[in-house]
Amino acid sequence: MNKKYDEKIIEVVVGKYAKGQAVSLPSNEHEIPRNTIYFWLKNHKKLKSRDKVEISHRDYYDLQRRAEKLEERLKVIKAAECSLSAPLQEKLEALEKLHGQHSVRALCDALEVSRGTFYNHVYRRNKVTQHDMRREEIREQVRLVFDDSKQRFGSRKIHAILAERGIRVSTGYIVELMREMGLQSVGRHSKKEHQKKTILLKRQDKLKQQFNVPEPNKIWVSDVTCFKVKDKYYYICVIIDLFSRKVIAYGVSPINSTYLITSTLKRALKDRNYPKQLTFHSDRGSQYTSKAFSNLLHMNKVVQSFSRSGQPLDNAVAEGFFSTLKKEELYRVDFKSEQEFRGNVDDYIVFYNTKRPHGTLAYKTPERFETIFQEKQSM
Repeated sequence: MNKKYDEKIIEVVVGKYAKGQAVSLPSNEHEIPRNTIYFWLKNHKKLKSRDKVEISHRDYYDLQRRAEKLEERLKVIKAAECSLSAPLQEKLEALEKLHGQHSVRALCDALEVSRGTFYNHVYRRNKVTQHDMRREEIREQVRLVFDDSKQRFGSRKIHAILAERGIRVSTGYIVELMREMGLQSVGRHSKKEHQKKTILLKRQDKLKQQFNVPEPNKIWVSDVTCFKVKDKYYYICVIIDLFSRKVIAYGVSPINSTYLITSTLKRALKDRNYPKQLTFHSDRGSQYTSKAFSNLLHMNKVVQSFSRSGQPLDNAVAEGFFSTLKKEELYRVDFKSEQEFRGNVDDYIVFYNTKRPHGTLAYKTPERFETIFQEKQSM
């Protein structure tokens, strides 16, 4: 068990260090591990703001988190097609259009709507069970705890924190949700994990929410979602060409694995004749950051781009497609079998590509939009 120290002792030790005393001296004098003292120093180290106000690293991080939340709420308010003073039903309809692009917490906080009311509007209206509603709520809580810990906490620690908050679920259930969301805690003693994170930090969001692309096969975006059929979850991976918003490849699997992602990409590359100067954008899920997937991109000279952590808008096109797929097809059907589910996914994607007009394409279908481009190129 970790020993708790009085705040006065912490201040004394930090004060001695500030006066030039070596860490080893208070460590020996008070019988305090050096790692503990270094942790105190990190959290008590002062930063100066532009107004020359001193704040600790811990306070700075808390302010940064608050600023990110406020920024996301502001984006919701700007994107919503109504005001805070609008009737409740109008707010719910506006938020439903943004569902999947932001967290439910951010959506509801932005327009001052209770999450319970929002879930009732979106899920019950689409015949989704109470179990699915609760699962979505717990997913949000797991991600919140994970982000608050700066990606340090694994399933056991998250389980303990959720239990303190009155949320009773098993550790195995949390493990399952973390796998779905691609959340992996940082190993405290793993050099390989440290190296992996260092590499990821160097990889940047090359897309920067610029979703208008002048020609096909320049930027592809991808994402994975899950959907429950009977008592089993199935995972859908899609790859979309940003130019035409066309779903150029997709896969369905009962397992959210790296194979699902790599096999889908291989089909896309083959069907699109292995394009040159291609950028592939996704979130930071473990399948997309895996060595096998990175090697496949490298072999085909594809540049990899990642959304920023906790920024779903960076991959809004892929997430928006899944929101549309679920609202227009999956939530409307009570699937009796895996075969029926797969068939409906197949049929909808054909419909989406060839018959469904797209607002960003001047209300042309993705297939027609590409055809027009090719005709102009051949002139």
